[in-house]
Amino acid sequence: MIALTGTPGCGKSSVAEELRRRGYNVISVKEFAEKHRCLKKEGEDFIVDVEKLSNFDFDGIVEGHLSHLLKPEIAIVLRCNPLLIKERLLKRGWSYEKVMENVEAELIDVILVEALQNCERVFEIDVTDMSVEEVADAVERILKGDVCEFQPGRVDWISVLEDRIEEVTRYGGI
Repeated sequence: MIALTGTPGCGKSSVAEELRRRGYNVISVKEFAEKHRCLKKEGEDFIVDVEKLSNFDFDGIVEGHLSHLLKPEIAIVLRCNPLLIKERLLKRGWSYEKVMENVEAELIDVILVEALQNCERVFEIDVTDMSVEEVADAVERILKGDVCEFQPGRVDWISVLEDRIEEVTRYGGI
């Protein structure tokens, strides 16, 4: 199993669709969970039983912000400037609180850290200025072993954002 993961709004679904178009076996975490009866609906939300789902294997790419928790052989973490994630999630109509929770998670590398704690091989791609096709190309390079420029730890949003940090925190930088 290969995890294609990242904060909501970073482009996972679009990249997964492009990889599927290129012939890769791709499934979303939600579809994978439905298939193995590890998904339940609570109000408007779907809850995935990650612990149960991690007992199942998949020969391909599992896309979703929980996929790195499913014991994959490789986790590819898509990273995106938190300002862009904020813009995208607000356009989806998400609540301000939910948007900022995800923006802050990207700012402080939450998914990358989780992936590093749960997977032996982790790579990250800064997708901020890349097209979907370019990101899919980068994923293919990783899968072919060309991994040097995708080692984790290269993305530092706090340094990138500097004077704009208050725009990506709920507490005005406090």
